[in-house]
Amino acid sequence: MPHPSKKWFRMVGSTPIIPLSLKIMSAFVVLLLISTFSTNYLNLVLNQREIVKKTNELLVKELKDVYLFASNQFEIFEYSGDRTGALDAIEKNAAIELKTPNARSFGMLRDGGILFQAVHGENMALFPDPEVLESMNRLRLDGVSEGTIHYHGSEGEFFGVYKYLDKWDAYIIRAELYSDMVAATNRIFRFIALVIMLMVLFFVVIGVIVINHILRFLHLFSERMLEMQQSQKLAFIDLEKANNDDIAYLGASFNSLSATISNLMTIFRKFVTRDVVERAYLEHSIRLEGTQMELAILFSDIRGFTYMTETLGNDIIDLLNVHYDRAIKCIHDQNGIVGSIIGDAVLAVYGTLRETRNKSLEALISAYNIQHVTASLREEMKLHRAEIERTRPLTPAEERVFKAVLINVGVGIDGGTVFYGNIGSVDRMTNTVIGDNVNSSSRLEGLTRIYQLPVIVSEYVRDEVLRDTDRYRFVEIDMVQVKGKTEGKRIFFPLDITTESPETLSRFTMFSEGLAAYYEGAWSRARELFRDCSLELCAVFLDSIGNSDVAPEGWEGVWTMTTK
Repeated sequence: MPHPSKKWFRMVGSTPIIPLSLKIMSAFVVLLLISTFSTNYLNLVLNQREIVKKTNELLVKELKDVYLFASNQFEIFEYSGDRTGALDAIEKNAAIELKTPNARSFGMLRDGGILFQAVHGENMALFPDPEVLESMNRLRLDGVSEGTIHYHGSEGEFFGVYKYLDKWDAYIIRAELYSDMVAATNRIFRFIALVIMLMVLFFVVIGVIVINHILRFLHLFSERMLEMQQSQKLAFIDLEKANNDDIAYLGASFNSLSATISNLMTIFRKFVTRDVVERAYLEHSIRLEGTQMELAILFSDIRGFTYMTETLGNDIIDLLNVHYDRAIKCIHDQNGIVGSIIGDAVLAVYGTLRETRNKSLEALISAYNIQHVTASLREEMKLHRAEIERTRPLTPAEERVFKAVLINVGVGIDGGTVFYGNIGSVDRMTNTVIGDNVNSSSRLEGLTRIYQLPVIVSEYVRDEVLRDTDRYRFVEIDMVQVKGKTEGKRIFFPLDITTESPETLSRFTMFSEGLAAYYEGAWSRARELFRDCSLELCAVFLDSIGNSDVAPEGWEGVWTMTTK
């Protein structure tokens, strides 16, 4: 079986189905990255603390050197009086120890002014962090004249050491930019992170390949089950090359369950209409409920069924099954559903399925297809008779059987608003359609026997079909008032103009002229036209007219049925 192109995600409606292998690898990668980066980050923090400690020791040493040099320069200044020269010498001496881009050594007065400064970058006019200055002054008053310092400058956060020098009345400070100090360790951390990511990516690729290989049959299971869900049909999963593991056991268990459910579903579909099956699949339940719907109703009945049952006996079941196998296929092919089968009659409903385009047109196509398959069955019987007669004549009993198996059906179609749904009880329910239009379709089928026509439809069906196609010419047959109704109803015979001969179409044109004269009461003219068109259905009107030349008083052109 050809497989669709592989995708990372399959969709069920709007919900993505995430492969199990992706979930496993995602969890593995996340845990691996958390573990690796946590370990390296902890290592980085510990290293940076150690660097801060060592740097602080170095800064103390350098501060001591600057402090002593500045003290000596103050004595030289007192002797020579050259303050500027002394400060310049301090700056030059302090600059020797500055290695990093933002390192600085400076003297700061108690008001934040700068006594001297050796810096890499822009010189300071004032100390940039007043809060730190205030703290240093407060500690000095409390007797603390040296310590560590953290302050914020324009370049970032600085840390360092300081000591107050009484001679210059200033704080001697040696400081480093924190980011300069940790730059090297940050570079190492980024490099390690890059290496980790590359290694993880490599092992993820290898892991995906390995896990996909291990779970390959699980992927097959999910694909097959998704196909089953979309097609609403259970099937078996091929386990021929599956490994001997839990996944294979899962597949074998599913196949066993699938076989059981498929058998039940096959039985269920045979006894329940397609729309009920679809609703049960979508809603996972079947309820006692119904609604008013606009549907087309087809009623088909076998003519001469009493004679058939008397002649064939129990064999009538086999003949009916042959007939219904073909007739029901004609109904299903046009989006119809079989509402009920009662002996020789079948009731079909159109308009309940989502695929329905024009329910009346689909019912009409089904009606003619039923007539075609029935005619085909009669031709098969005639060929079988001819084979027998080539060797011997039929016996009287065989003649009766042959006559009985020549199935002929009539079809009536009506449409309109009906009640459609499930009735019964929670223990036993059935799907049904109820309404005048249902009864009307049965009566229309009964009229096919009287008028000797294969199909008769209502005005509703005619109007709906003509909205979508001009393939059919609807010939009005009569105005009939069924028993129990007070108004006449026009009935029509649909002629397929793509298959009927010009001669037949001409005869029905003449019939329509005769029917118009019949309605008007000009029975003499109607009799003449009915005789000339030579159609079987004209016998009904000729019998009704008799020898009268005009209609009786009070004639309305309506034939009243006395039976249902």
